[in-house]
Amino acid sequence: MNTSPWINKKITENHFPKSICGRVFSLDDIKLIRQIISENPLANRSQISRMVCQSLSWFKPDGGLKEMSCRVMHLRLHSAGLIELPQPLKRCNNKERKCKRTPEAEPKEPISIPVKELLPIEMVHVTSATKKDSYFWNELIDRYHYLGYSPLPGAQIRYLIKSPLGCLGAIGFSAAAWKVGARDTYIGWDNPQREKNLQLVVNNSRFLILHWVQSKNLASKILSLCAKKLPDDWQRVYGYKPVLLETFVEKDRFAGTSYKAANWQYVGFTQGRGKLDTFNERKLPVKDIFLYPLDKNFRSILTR
Repeated sequence: MNTSPWINKKITENHFPKSICGRVFSLDDIKLIRQIISENPLANRSQISRMVCQSLSWFKPDGGLKEMSCRVMHLRLHSAGLIELPQPLKRCNNKERKCKRTPEAEPKEPISIPVKELLPIEMVHVTSATKKDSYFWNELIDRYHYLGYSPLPGAQIRYLIKSPLGCLGAIGFSAAAWKVGARDTYIGWDNPQREKNLQLVVNNSRFLILHWVQSKNLASKILSLCAKKLPDDWQRVYGYKPVLLETFVEKDRFAGTSYKAANWQYVGFTQGRGKLDTFNERKLPVKDIFLYPLDKNFRSILTR
């Protein structure tokens, strides 16, 4: 067995039990992860993630291993000095991808017409099989969204927004925030219910209408189209339907007008922490919280 010094590094009890990536981890879980790493010195990060998922019975609703969430969890523990991962097999190229520029994403002639003249609006599902669309979505978000590009966390679906006049923008949905006071109060669930059913809540994490497209009510029209299309697409990809959408709108930057117009409900504001903040270390702008039920019985489903 590997007896590297980090194996015996003390884990402070004030960190654990701790929720990370939608799962509560105990000190014993962290020790198990360390043991798996130490007993498999030739394993790479992907192999370690699969072994950890199997050991902890960490599965997706469709029965697959929650490998991506596990990898993110490992990176956070590694950054916090609680585990030591092996060196990655290859250098991450996310930065290179997001910096790529193509003629297709260059600004176009202004479009300033009523929504009805843009119809039909098509929500083009971006999948791993459509790499060109995936790179194009990344580039649009990186170039024109104020948050820029970063990989969406957890389960996700991305759409390019197109009309007969061309691409109008891009929108993305991903894993919900782990714990949000105002949202959780609105739903009325307790911690065990949230841990069990959080995957049924989906976060609208990116929404971009290209700046040369000016059309009144276009944003709310897109949100309405997404609310109709997303549940079936999510079912097809992940094997279940979400029942609630959430989003966070930066208070000092936006008023959330398009969400209000699309009948999303304002429920409160955040505490200035990131949705993936595990150790209470990140301070971010306060954001308004909007929710949109996809099922009229969402409360009873989420509190089962």
